[in-house]
Amino acid sequence: MTILTLSMAALFTGFILDMIFGDPHRFPHIIRLMGNLISVLEKLIRRIFPKTPRGEMLGGALLVFLVIIICTGIPYSILYISYRTFPLLGFIVESFLCYQLIAAKSLKTESMKVYNCLQKGNIKLARKELSMIVGRDTASLDRDGVIKAAVETVSENASDGVTAPLLYIMMGGAELGCLYKAVNTMDSMVGYKNDKYINFGRTAAKMDDVLNFIPSRICALLLIISAYILRFDGKSAFKIWRRDRLKHASPNSAQTEAACAGALGIRLAGPASYHGKMAEKPYIGDDTRPIKAGDIVSANRLMYATSIFTIIIALLVRAFGLGVLSFEAF
Repeated sequence: MTILTLSMAALFTGFILDMIFGDPHRFPHIIRLMGNLISVLEKLIRRIFPKTPRGEMLGGALLVFLVIIICTGIPYSILYISYRTFPLLGFIVESFLCYQLIAAKSLKTESMKVYNCLQKGNIKLARKELSMIVGRDTASLDRDGVIKAAVETVSENASDGVTAPLLYIMMGGAELGCLYKAVNTMDSMVGYKNDKYINFGRTAAKMDDVLNFIPSRICALLLIISAYILRFDGKSAFKIWRRDRLKHASPNSAQTEAACAGALGIRLAGPASYHGKMAEKPYIGDDTRPIKAGDIVSANRLMYATSIFTIIIALLVRAFGLGVLSFEAF
């Protein structure tokens, strides 16, 4: 078997492993390692650069450069050596990396914890479980607010946690997938528009916008197709996507939220509190019916169907040897 064939098999194996095991707690995970690296480098860089807007922007740019070099260079080197010395070892290593870069099962598991708490009538615990997967304040959310936030995070992370990693792995192997997740992790940690990160996190936030531009739109279209197949409102999914896909400060987040809102016939987004400050955000979708806990289940069904369509596309592209930028192509 060629290295390219083994790499394609690793992509599929990683996808299946994620579907089966998800992200077990206390199990070593590459994304947590990336997060630790980002935290350490941020502290070091802030000590070196002056606390001025320009200094913080330069420091933030250096953070992005260092994290990308480390988080892409190490996997690349390990895979290169593994494939060149013992191809089966390369397959095992890349399968494991692909598995850790995809987050479909963990996204479903964590969002369903919120659903299960709501079904038991425990709104307090539902808020706590929700706080583990969203960046907004959850303490004051009512039942509808909790459901809406859970649906939003499933729809948004259908792209960030599944479609985008799969597409980047498709284009350049697990090492390019690591580059994407490194940038995405930086954005989630320093890409805030508050006093602390407005300058320091600007480069990470902009790069995340660039890397997610195409995947978010592909994911939205696959969500619409999934809506038709799963007998949700595919027509409305397309209509709301076209109308509301840019109703977000990010050029990408509303793409999948709009498609999901239309498919389910609910209204998402709107004003939300972050770190004690209320952010005025436009609504996405139409308030055609009351939101219900079962919408979390429906959002996960759409996300899973989209994941399957994405892996099929990724495998077909790799099977024809298209879009492969990594060393495995040579």
